[in-house]
Parts: sequence; structure tokens; C-alpha cells
Amino acid sequence: MRAVVQRVSRAQVRVGGEVLGAIDHGFLVLVGCGQGDADGDVEYLADKVANLRVFEDDAGLMNRSLAEVGGAVLAVSQFTLYGDARKGRRPSFGEALAPEPAQALYEQFVSRLRSAGLRVETGRFRAMMDVELVNCGPVTLLLDSRRQF
Repeated sequence: MRAVVQRVSRAQVRVGGEVLGAIDHGFLVLVGCGQGDADGDVEYLADKVANLRVFEDDAGLMNRSLAEVGGAVLAVSQFTLYGDARKGRRPSFGEALAPEPAQALYEQFVSRLRSAGLRVETGRFRAMMDVELVNCGPVTLLLDSRRQF
């Protein structure tokens, strides 16, 4: 399972002009599921996102987590995180998980973040979405459940 985590001062996702999810201070998390991903990958990724210490403390150091700063998460499904563009000009998505099991894992990810006490907004799975954000910092991190160690 992969995620691109961006610290934002605001972010929103729209489908057909309708705002489905919007947050102020927090994370925009683009989430992709790959072949072989399972519950352990969800657990790792959700725990990592919930506890990342990338918000500034009083000394200006990145020492605070989402919960400590009252931040929220905008979680957006993004199968293209498993795009492989090494050959040719059109990416291959053969490593992406099929839509039905991917949706189940994505929903588990969202549920796990909510269970951690975080406010989580979402887009619409498999929809063409417009995502807007203001990256704060900028701070952008790439997470991959297969690169834990």
C-alpha cells in the first residue's frame, strides 16, 4: 500500500463541481493499493499517517502529530500510485489492486484513521475527482507499506 502525504493548510476534493470533502490544517493523503496488500498494510499505513510528527512545535521543529495540532485528513484513492512508467510513454497499472478489493482496503484505512480519533474526509472511490490543496512547507512524504524495514 502506498501513500503520498502532504501537509496542507487547506485541501478539498470535488466531483462534478460538488465538494465531497474539505479540510483546513492537516494532511491530504493520496492512497493506492497494490497486488498482495492486506490488513497488515492498512494497519501500518494508517498508524504511520496518524502518528507522523511533521507539525511544528513552539521551537519550530517538526515534533507534533495530527492529533496534537487538531488536524484532519482528506483521504483520496489514487490507483495511479502503482503506475509503472519505466517502459514506453504510457504507464502500466498491472501492479495496482483490482477495484473491489482496493476499495475495501481504502475504506479500512479511512476507518482506522477515524478510530484513532481523527476527522477524515474523503473523495469518491473510482470517480474522476478534482483535488485542490495548499501544501504547507512544502512537506510531502512518500510511504510504502512494503518498505517498513
